[in-house]
Amino acid sequence: MSKTIKTPHINPTGKIAKTVLMPGDPLRAKYIAETFLDNVEQFNDVRGMLGYTGTYQGKEVSVMGSGMGMPSIGIYSYELFKFYDVENIIRVGSAGAYTKDLRLFDVVLVDECFSESSFALVQKNDDSTIMKASEKLNSELEKNAEKLGIDLIKGRIHSSDVFYSENKNKASDYYDKHGCLCVEMESFALFSNAQVLNKQAACLLTISDSLVTEEATTAEQRQTAFNDMIKIALEMVV
Repeated sequence: MSKTIKTPHINPTGKIAKTVLMPGDPLRAKYIAETFLDNVEQFNDVRGMLGYTGTYQGKEVSVMGSGMGMPSIGIYSYELFKFYDVENIIRVGSAGAYTKDLRLFDVVLVDECFSESSFALVQKNDDSTIMKASEKLNSELEKNAEKLGIDLIKGRIHSSDVFYSENKNKASDYYDKHGCLCVEMESFALFSNAQVLNKQAACLLTISDSLVTEEATTAEQRQTAFNDMIKIALEMVV
């Protein structure tokens, strides 16, 4: 597809690869590009949502921020899939643990996500509360983790529309009633877009805090210390 095509939120000044890693924070996208990629070129800075394309072990890959929440990743992932010929998006993000069995910096591979969100209902009249990751991508990510000697915890997570919730639901409610290991805010929309457009999407999460033990990482750690999941995702293009 022509590099001159523009969408309201992405104005590419360079090539976008078939596989894109999507952290929420655009500064984390910058960190990934500068730390792990060679021959890096920035292709987007619209609204400060930084996007880069480079090579990892000689293979082309892109990384771009998604912003926080389903509406934001819903926009960016849809445009990447629909208008820029992206085939695979791997979200690499942070999550809050719902069980004491998950420790800070553990890596979670999302099998499926539960959500109360209306995203899929509004988008495609789908009232499902569960969205599944790509089995193909997950299988490859598991192999990558094994090759790198990195432990993965695979399971269902909670994808929430609300960060500051005033209801009385507790971590144990989502863990006990819905089998959710942890919580984040984007994967439900990403997986829904992939299903609508017949693309592939997956999500790797690093535990940044615990809603059970109240342990937490710093903002700087969340930006730069999640290297294990980044390495697992980057191996997709090798």
